[in-house]
Amino acid sequence: MHYYELATLTLPMGTAGTAATAVQAFATAPEAQGQLLGCWFTDIGVLNQMLVLRGFDSLGALEAERTRTQASASPFGCGEIYQRLEQHSFRGFDWMKPARPSAESGIQGPVYEIRTYGIKPGGTQPTIDLWQEYLPPREKLSPCVVAMVALDGAARFTNIWAYPTLDARSRARTDAVAQGIWPPKGGPAHLTTEMVSTIAMPTAVSPMK
Repeated sequence: MHYYELATLTLPMGTAGTAATAVQAFATAPEAQGQLLGCWFTDIGVLNQMLVLRGFDSLGALEAERTRTQASASPFGCGEIYQRLEQHSFRGFDWMKPARPSAESGIQGPVYEIRTYGIKPGGTQPTIDLWQEYLPPREKLSPCVVAMVALDGAARFTNIWAYPTLDARSRARTDAVAQGIWPPKGGPAHLTTEMVSTIAMPTAVSPMK
């Protein structure tokens, strides 16, 4: 499972619980393809957004599910709820293990950080290679759920990290810099200034807890 979709639903206040239940039903319907991996609600960053991560074994399966979603009269079962829906496709870094639900991977938050970086022309493969070199020592401080390159839109990659608390996140990031193990040396040279970080918490239906 090395292909992913990260969907963002912007919701009215007070509708997160209803939307989460609908997302789970839509993503696990008999005709659905792929696997629901995460369903989070933003806590720091742009608020009132639900982030839905689905994994697929092939690009064809991802595209088929995208078609099903877009053809639906109520995408994610939330057509009458959400104010805006965005869907973005990704390919996981080929050397990383596929993202899995917490029960299978043992990785869990409940604090999840979703970070997206713009990539300069020619910077995609160098970034993937540097992460392969530097991620193992970095993961001794906190686990990376997935790192993935966008297949649509501007050149960028998104990485998702799990932490037990916000304080643990701050400590891990500070320690990584102090130890010289993160960010990968030379890595920022391949990135643009387009960088976004979001802190989100799992909803009740999220397989990543």
